[in-house]
Amino acid sequence: MQINALISQLVRDAIIRRSPLGSRLNIAGLMVCIAWTGHQARGDQPQPPAQEPEKAGVVFAVNGSGSLHFTSTALERAVADACLPLEVVVVEWSQGSVVADHTDWEHAQEQGCRLAERIASYHQAHPSQAIYLVAHSAGSGVALTAAAAVPPNVVNRIVLLAPSVSTEYDLRPALRGTKDGIDVFYSRRDVFSLGFGVRFVGTSDGGQGCQAAGRFGFQAQAETPEDELLYAKLRQYPWDRCQARAGNPGFHSGARRPRFLHEFVLPLLDPSHLAAN
Repeated sequence: MQINALISQLVRDAIIRRSPLGSRLNIAGLMVCIAWTGHQARGDQPQPPAQEPEKAGVVFAVNGSGSLHFTSTALERAVADACLPLEVVVVEWSQGSVVADHTDWEHAQEQGCRLAERIASYHQAHPSQAIYLVAHSAGSGVALTAAAAVPPNVVNRIVLLAPSVSTEYDLRPALRGTKDGIDVFYSRRDVFSLGFGVRFVGTSDGGQGCQAAGRFGFQAQAETPEDELLYAKLRQYPWDRCQARAGNPGFHSGARRPRFLHEFVLPLLDPSHLAAN
């Protein structure tokens, strides 16, 4: 309103006052006001910074042994590139040694119990958000221990990449803790780490003379009808040519390749299913 009145006054002054200098000054002022008014009309006022979308869930990323963050870093990048409303939380559980992390099953279980406490706290603070665990190699034992220590159905889903626990590992306690079960990616081509390595030092859950689940998959231990219902939530994916085309050559680190995560793991974290009922 004040700007419009000022413009009207300048126009009247330009008409009434005929002096060249006064006309030039009034016309110049008129042009400045008109330009400033148009600037305001275009909505060029400073805009508040855009807010990030609210997170719909959390992914606890459990790396393999040795304090190496290859899996969690690749997962963080994949989630960000896909613009998924997920928070990726890195689980620090390593002792700093590849061999110690793989062979110290007691330590892995202790870290799994610590992770279970974090999961319970997160669930209490965010009851409507989904909780996922994605673990690679020896980190699988930590994730499975954590899922077994929380109340039923608190964890939405577990994704295991080349797990180094034994094929006979009892998944029933962890399956009880999950709502949508466990997805396992394994490969017979994982000859060096889960073949020769496991033959030499055993599986990460302390098994000697056992095969690793990351190479041959888990063996179901269904002894009762309840067990059968639990194992119905176990889905296992042997390595195949489709995974190879997604950048996973079937070796121990293949399942954490970015393109593989995009095409095979992120669909398991579908945002349309993130809201916990």
